[in-house]
Amino acid sequence: MDTDEIIQQVNDIFKDVLDNDDIKLTEGTTANDVDEWDSLNHIQLIVAIEKHFKVRFTTSEIYKWKNIGDMCNMIASKTQL
Repeated sequence: MDTDEIIQQVNDIFKDVLDNDDIKLTEGTTANDVDEWDSLNHIQLIVAIEKHFKVRFTTSEIYKWKNIGDMCNMIASKTQL
């Protein structure tokens, strides 16, 4: 699975969790770019992403993410194992 496919799937998860069909994520998207992406929704997003991709993230891995691209790269590395 390539990064574009992962971003599309993550985008669909964001739309569902945040109940906003207008969200369009890019590799450079951060929480500051999405109005509904607050600390509570962040947890819900992580849980939904872990469930969808059947992966688990450590707290230190999550803290390293600067943007959606970092998140998707981590998903890619975990799903290729």
